[in-house]
Amino acid sequence: MSGLTGVSRAVAVTRRPGLPYPLTLALCVALLGGAVTAGIAAGSISLPADQVWGILLHRVHPALAEPVWSPVRETIVMNVRLPRVLLCGVIGAGLSVCGMALQALVRNPLADPMLLGVSSGASVGAVSVMVFGLTFLGPFSLPVAAFAGALAALVAVYLLARSGGRMTTVRLVLAGVAMAEVLSAVASFLVVTSDDPHRTQSAVRWMLGGLAGTTWTMVWVPAAAVLAGTAVLLGVSRPLNLLLAGEEAAASLGLDVHRFRASLFVLVAMVIGTVVAVSGSIGFVGLIMPHVVRLLVGADHRRALPATALLGAAFLIMADLVARTLITPEEVPVGIITALVGGPFFLWLMRRRS
Repeated sequence: MSGLTGVSRAVAVTRRPGLPYPLTLALCVALLGGAVTAGIAAGSISLPADQVWGILLHRVHPALAEPVWSPVRETIVMNVRLPRVLLCGVIGAGLSVCGMALQALVRNPLADPMLLGVSSGASVGAVSVMVFGLTFLGPFSLPVAAFAGALAALVAVYLLARSGGRMTTVRLVLAGVAMAEVLSAVASFLVVTSDDPHRTQSAVRWMLGGLAGTTWTMVWVPAAAVLAGTAVLLGVSRPLNLLLAGEEAAASLGLDVHRFRASLFVLVAMVIGTVVAVSGSIGFVGLIMPHVVRLLVGADHRRALPATALLGAAFLIMADLVARTLITPEEVPVGIITALVGGPFFLWLMRRRS
């Protein structure tokens, strides 16, 4: 009975008064559409919003829009800005849903791929490939190395944070921050000791997080990983909800907590590793978006995960827009923009939790 009571309590806190869920989801879709439009339209050559959508519709089917624009503008939209905006959306959605999953798995609202050292672990793996020129798996070398680093970091933080079979917020945050700092130092050491200036410069810019030079070939693998990962997380929404009631209550209802947690750690590491391999380390997206979504729709993962993916995609598209237009013609790494937003949010969250 105690397990059922705990689950009932957990389900109760997932319900939030406010807008109906379909309307909230529609607003998230509209926000994402506005972010995509702004991301494609803004730049050194500004494009009207109607022309942006005209070009996109014309590519879908020529009869949908009359081509009244120059070929140069169509090239800018289709080959330069659209792949970058889509990759931003994919990365933002992936980081957000992984952040929400981690917060449920470790039952800690401060959990985040960056704060738990997952992004730093992926960075060590990816930087090792870039600095040493490792190509043991061809084009898959970078994603595989990033995945291995992310998984190793996540498992290490989890083991360090547990004491006597229990895990507290303080131990988790301290273990995550310590692991992130150590792994960031390792990545920096690999960079500064490299004797190839070109690889060093590429690694440094990559570590700051950025999406300059995005091409269509860079979009498909992260998109497939994020879509697959999000679909799996939606499929296990009920076990994720059960964890809100605690490990004992979830186990009493038939959930193998340790096996479930281990399998989802691998899934999260796969998604984060694939994303970090193309974007570099981008922090705080996985911390901010889950909390915003819980305020809007509650903590039920069946409802929260789709909204988190949509808002995360819109947020990173807008952050990237700021990054490339703030000091034109120079471009600020998008990881700096998300840190400037996420840092104060994290401090507010810690103060609110205390």
